[in-house]
Amino acid sequence: MSHYTVLNDFISNLDTQSIAAERKQTLLLLVDYIQEKVNNKRPIRLNFICTHNSRRSHLSQVWAQTMSHNFGIKNVACYSGGTEATALFPMVAATLANTGFEVKMLSEGKNPVYCINFHENEHPVIGFSKTMDDDFNPKSDFAAIMTCSQADEGCPFVPGAEKRIPITYEDPKVFDNTPQQAEKYNERSKQIATEMFYVFSQIKK
Repeated sequence: MSHYTVLNDFISNLDTQSIAAERKQTLLLLVDYIQEKVNNKRPIRLNFICTHNSRRSHLSQVWAQTMSHNFGIKNVACYSGGTEATALFPMVAATLANTGFEVKMLSEGKNPVYCINFHENEHPVIGFSKTMDDDFNPKSDFAAIMTCSQADEGCPFVPGAEKRIPITYEDPKVFDNTPQQAEKYNERSKQIATEMFYVFSQIKK
């Protein structure tokens, strides 16, 4: 039995019917961007941007990378960044681990670095908080996907981005230190997973 059985079961139970028609229109901007790259045999670079690069942008990065692999879309590299750097929020790491990802902390400190694996033969996602122009992120030929309305409004210009796509999510941070915290992080993670599943399921190879 694969180590990633829990994750694979989670993915196979996602329901794209739960995505509203209006939301699918928003997601089509990303579908079209990826499809054009696939058609032209160009690398696909997606940089998910949020204000603090601590929650939504990481969930989006991890799920997009996982779904590109799930649907066999090659040459996809997913990144994340913020308008400022803080730290990957521990509940995000815990939520991903509970969903079946193999999550290891590589370094501790104010901004810990995590190794997030979704498949035994694929490069893991390295998760830590960074600004969008960090050396870890691409400098050109990428789509900037704005995962929070604050970053979307606050940085109208993303250096090097050839396309800017707002796909915003509600911040689970409002439930921090409440009894609903775990449930709300799971809910947000599942929503992002479902939408990234939908995006990559639309790509014709």
